[in-house]
Amino acid sequence: MCRVLGATEGGFLTARGYRAAKTRPPSARALSDELLGSEIARLHAENYSVYGVRKMHAAMRRAGWQIGRDQTGRIMRRLGLAGVRRSKKVFTTRPDPAAERPKDLVKRDFTAPAPRRLWVADVTYVRTWQGFAYVAFVTDAFSRKIVGWNVAGTLKADLLPLQALDMAAWHAGGDLTGLVHHADHGSNYLSVVYTDRIVELGAKPSTGTVGDSYDNALAEAVNGLYKTELIRLQGPWRTIEEVELATLEWVWWWNHRRLHGELDMRTPTEVEAAYYAHHNPPELATASLGNH
Repeated sequence: MCRVLGATEGGFLTARGYRAAKTRPPSARALSDELLGSEIARLHAENYSVYGVRKMHAAMRRAGWQIGRDQTGRIMRRLGLAGVRRSKKVFTTRPDPAAERPKDLVKRDFTAPAPRRLWVADVTYVRTWQGFAYVAFVTDAFSRKIVGWNVAGTLKADLLPLQALDMAAWHAGGDLTGLVHHADHGSNYLSVVYTDRIVELGAKPSTGTVGDSYDNALAEAVNGLYKTELIRLQGPWRTIEEVELATLEWVWWWNHRRLHGELDMRTPTEVEAAYYAHHNPPELATASLGNH
């Protein structure tokens, strides 16, 4: 075998080279990869196993590990770890031609100068053994924080999106004066009970175009990531209650742990905390005046 292959640079094919390779202590790189690999595997699993190289590298750096992006990718490939990929969008909007449609106040500009200036809302669905579970999210455009959500077995406005809106309003203190609430032309968002509630809270209703994901792009993105990072990875789902519990945990992770590339690898809560560190929220300012 050695005569056919000829001499090798490292002499690995010789008996002496083979014994040296088997008895040689692990290199510093191998030891480093072994240590970092276990931490990468742990962090990847803790984050729903959805992070690719870019976010996994950022997560490792945030955890205090000195590691390069290329090294992160190499170790992830060795461990068989990879990020998830999103699938094609399935439209679930049910338009109501007879409903009065508010104007589009957003014009595809999903940015806001502060929290509680622009909220976007949309509905998606999950197949379960019991039937469909419908999920409504309300997201703050400034920080991408999910401020309200609800899971129900129906699309009725008073049982699905209205409860998500009420959750968001409760966290905001019940006064949404000056806030723009943007949704699509789905009948549940154009219902009288829902639009009246928006106006009652002091917000301005806004709608995009039916079947046009660009006119509600941020809400569509949240729905897509929810399906990609949770629903497809952990299904099949047996009951609506099972979906509701899993959604509760995922929303907490999204707001407090998930790194968002659009937020410079920060979490929504970190973005809001940084804003309020320089701008006192209204309720704190009022309390401060009251103390004096």
